[in-house]
Amino acid sequence: MFQSLSVSKTILKLLRFSRRLWVRVSLMALLAVIAPAVAALVAPIIPEGISKRFDPSSVMPILTILASGMLAVSTFSLNVMVSAHRAAAAQATPRAHRILMTDTTTQTVLATFIGAFVYSLSAIILFKSNLIAPGTSVTILGITVIVVVLVILAMLRWIGHLSDLGSMDATLRATEAEARPSLMQTRRTPALGGSPLTDATVLPTQAITVAAPMTGYVQFIDLPSIDTDMKAEAAALYLTTVPGNFVLKGQTIGHATGLSEDAATDLMQHLVIGDLRTFEQDGAYGLLVLSEIASRALSPGINDPGTAVEVIARQQRLLWDWAHTPVNDDPPPYPNIFMQELSADSLIESAFASIARDGADKVEVITFLQSALDALTDGPHVGLAQAARDMKNHAPFQQRD
Repeated sequence: MFQSLSVSKTILKLLRFSRRLWVRVSLMALLAVIAPAVAALVAPIIPEGISKRFDPSSVMPILTILASGMLAVSTFSLNVMVSAHRAAAAQATPRAHRILMTDTTTQTVLATFIGAFVYSLSAIILFKSNLIAPGTSVTILGITVIVVVLVILAMLRWIGHLSDLGSMDATLRATEAEARPSLMQTRRTPALGGSPLTDATVLPTQAITVAAPMTGYVQFIDLPSIDTDMKAEAAALYLTTVPGNFVLKGQTIGHATGLSEDAATDLMQHLVIGDLRTFEQDGAYGLLVLSEIASRALSPGINDPGTAVEVIARQQRLLWDWAHTPVNDDPPPYPNIFMQELSADSLIESAFASIARDGADKVEVITFLQSALDALTDGPHVGLAQAARDMKNHAPFQQRD
């Protein structure tokens, strides 16, 4: 899971790449192909008496069973995964599908099954084509035993994981877990490690405008690389956009001083802008996704107030922990980069606005929501307490008959 806000754009891309399903499967398949070749290298050190005891005919039946069995298990597991993800997207929110796609347990299990299939199939091909010496059978058998053990462990893990894969409880847990790191990091490191940009910040008169390089959601801002490129000590960057904002190509998203127009434009290449919002630096996005799940549950077609209540409880826990997270009092590591802090008002609105609207006619939901807001007003964060108080006083449920 992504843990740091102040990492480079390259590391971000590597982390995203590593969480794709096909990457882990491909690595396991590659190891499976290499295994028979390694077996041939190890074969000379095997005692001759043991090598003669095992011939290809003693290994081939095991490989055949493993190949046919893993093909069926892999196909079945993929069907289960797709069905579970579709169910989660239909019952919760389409955003949940993207979260479940990064589930490491599912990826590891599928990689083990497909890797075992590729290994057994490769070994069978090499045996049938006489590309492996008969004395290698002992080594192949040893590797096969290891593969079988890994498959059994993966099956046991998969059985336990299937019990709630795609369920509402699992989706809520995954969404909360995905939302927590970035939300807490915005509390520990305000303004992503830059200097806070507030209404009291005065822009220098000689500042030049900085435009968005493309249209889309701001997903990530690479502050270390921006700071490195701003070599002149007098240079400063004032960003008026934050991760999660939707920007248009050519739209003004900041100002810069001490830099040429070309240099200021080059700095914007350190922003990751895409078609979708992501969790890495967008602290409020996880709260918004949870609120979408609650709104879907409160729709007439589903009518599940219990899920909405559970969502409120999870959001209350996240916001309560956010308010109690200590702030880093050290000087900001990037003082020449000015950015807006994540406001408490935006957190409360992302978490509860749609629930207050869609659940205004359900007593159990509104009662629990009011209780949650009351609890947050007693928290240590003054801004969050006031935002919760404002939501309680002005939410749509206050105008119910």
